[in-house]
Amino acid sequence: MLKQDQIQDYNQSVSADHDFKWGYLGESLERQGQNVEQLLKKVADFQVAIPSWALGTGGTRFGRFPIGGEPRNLEEKIEDVGLIHALNRSSNSISLHIPWDIPQDAAATRQLLSQHGLIIDSVNSNTFQDQKDQALSYKFGSLCHTDAQVRKHAIDHNIEVVEYGKALGDECKTLTVWLADGSNFPGQHHLRRAYQRTLDSLTAIYEAMPSDWTMLVEYKPYEPNFYSMVIPDWGTSYSLCQQIGERSQVLVDLGHHLPNTNIEQIVARLMHFGRLGGFHFNGSMYGDDDLTTGATKPYQLFLIFCELVQGMNDPAVTNPALAWMIDASHNTKDPIEDLLQSVQAIKMAYAKALLVDTQALFEAQEQNDVVRAQEILENAFQTDVRALVAEARRQVGAAIDPIGLYRQMGIREQRIGQRGRYAVATGL
Repeated sequence: MLKQDQIQDYNQSVSADHDFKWGYLGESLERQGQNVEQLLKKVADFQVAIPSWALGTGGTRFGRFPIGGEPRNLEEKIEDVGLIHALNRSSNSISLHIPWDIPQDAAATRQLLSQHGLIIDSVNSNTFQDQKDQALSYKFGSLCHTDAQVRKHAIDHNIEVVEYGKALGDECKTLTVWLADGSNFPGQHHLRRAYQRTLDSLTAIYEAMPSDWTMLVEYKPYEPNFYSMVIPDWGTSYSLCQQIGERSQVLVDLGHHLPNTNIEQIVARLMHFGRLGGFHFNGSMYGDDDLTTGATKPYQLFLIFCELVQGMNDPAVTNPALAWMIDASHNTKDPIEDLLQSVQAIKMAYAKALLVDTQALFEAQEQNDVVRAQEILENAFQTDVRALVAEARRQVGAAIDPIGLYRQMGIREQRIGQRGRYAVATGL
């Protein structure tokens, strides 16, 4: 477990360079009329959940190349997320995936989480693959299946997942549902009936949840089915949520969109409707969940956060509090380093969105001053906020440079020594 004095010693060793950068940025922001202390607090308070499956090396159907020292069970995954949170103080929760990571002893799991300053904030069901010895197959769908027994099996699994979440603490009140249901060939599905069966199944799960729980319904345009997906877009997810109940919300996965989709507009629409439930953050170049968050399209990520910040600050918007989660692949990276990079990119986009002069932006929009509106956005986006995010970390006891400290301490090598060169994480 990373000790606070180790973080302090490291910060002291790199503070001169950081102080120089932060001194310049802090003064520049003050000259622009920004409330620097308020900015620091907002950035420091922003927390992003880590998915339990993401602590192992990613892969594709063609191969996987384990890095060594991967967590072999839920307890070691909690240890790794605890390390991430100690390094950045921005990852205080875990999004738990069942049945990949079933807690064997809920009380012991809660105690271990507490030791690392963590909570389980959400649970994720898995009806997109068959498990060992599973009697009924999801090959032709789960919640949409033509066979009522298969649908019941999938419904029961989701209800069981909720029960696991309830046992892990009062902080866990969110069920995330992503369906691989769809068809590969024309004529395979009765498209309307598949939708209705899905709606009926989701409603059954919703009615079995505690009254203070939220269901997040995710969408995806393709994969694993390449002709049709039952929930291919935000409109389908929205229509389902409208019928399921008020505590059913749309989950936006940044990688679940066709190329050039205007995701920020989707975010704005859903917030306007009060149906935006949360995010799975990642980066996408061609397909699903390809890359580290912000690795290829940082401006789009910034624009998404602009809509989020505007919506969260608008008293006319009645959208509930949002769930923030990472859901990305890192096929060739150290998973811990990749997750640290993702959290950094998310917080930088958030910090830049906080810098936007929204009043001036709204005035430019009302006056149809297109150039001025673009300049206002780009002035915020072009600001180098790395020192702001680092200072926010330092003020709450985290590392100024989390990856720098992680590498200096040789933590991956320590993990390999403790767990083995060929240790492979559970899950994907």
